[in-house]
Amino acid sequence: MIMISMFMTILITILILLLNILPIINMHKITDREKTTPFECGFDPLSKYRVSFSIHFFLVGIMFLIFDIEITLILPIPLSFYLSNFYFWILTIIFIMVTLIMGTMIEWKEGSMNWK
Repeated sequence: MIMISMFMTILITILILLLNILPIINMHKITDREKTTPFECGFDPLSKYRVSFSIHFFLVGIMFLIFDIEITLILPIPLSFYLSNFYFWILTIIFIMVTLIMGTMIEWKEGSMNWK
């Protein structure tokens, strides 16, 4: 018990010393405006906080996410062939492929895939 309390006392002493020494060590660094901004890529957070963006770019990103999730569902299908019933396996493949093809056709007909 004495050993644990001695260890805790030494640990707390070291931590207090570090907390007091570190700010003194870091005082030499000059803080300028660019280093204190939250963005490191040239954006000025104090000018405009609401910049408009392209809705078309947003829709293409959403389409990419949807098709990416569908591809993630398609990839393990060959591995599950031996683990399930053949007819259930075929119905699952047909359902996923029809969903993927219908989604692509709807996006194409809507015109979301055109880069104008």
